[in-house]
Amino acid sequence: MRLYLASTSPARLSVLRGAGIEPICFSPEVDEDAAVAAREAELGRALTAPEFTEYLGRLKAEDVVRRHGDEIDGLVLGGDSMFLLDGEILGKPHEPDVALARAKHHRGRTGVLHSGHWLIDHTGGETRGAAGSVDTAEVELSADLDDAELEAYVATGEPLELAGGFAIDGLAGAFIERIEGAPSCVIGLSLPALRRLVIELGHSYPALWSSPEER
Repeated sequence: MRLYLASTSPARLSVLRGAGIEPICFSPEVDEDAAVAAREAELGRALTAPEFTEYLGRLKAEDVVRRHGDEIDGLVLGGDSMFLLDGEILGKPHEPDVALARAKHHRGRTGVLHSGHWLIDHTGGETRGAAGSVDTAEVELSADLDDAELEAYVATGEPLELAGGFAIDGLAGAFIERIEGAPSCVIGLSLPALRRLVIELGHSYPALWSSPEER
């Protein structure tokens, strides 16, 4: 069974490869801000963080099927992530001073990472079903981190384009004191959630494992 990933995220690709799955990647073309605004206008309220991540995951997967359906025979996975600290959404900091301020605020505190998924069954070249799921993990940053360590981390540039401003699978791995939930969820793609969706759509999760030659 082939998995098609509606993302070019190196982190999501790394999670799948580490789990023995070699996906085919497509870059989705979704105007996220416009799509969310339209959805919220339709609902008459703001999307919650779990709704936000699952909805964008769905749009990404559907976009890839719409544009590349003739090339696809398998399962198509779209996803999105959002990190919240004290209920505030923390996206990609982009700027070093923003990243440093967020890291200092997160120090000794616990944030929540929502990872939304949407899986489309497009086996045989046609859509046969779809299912969505949101997984959540809590992430505590060590309380004993000093400013020099955080400044050195920000200076590497790693956190600037990461939701929440950290990566457990990168240089900040030593700064994470505790994770409650699936570690892969924190990276942006929950493997337990993927397994449940594959089963829900009537397929075997081990069927996604690549052969040794493909890995």
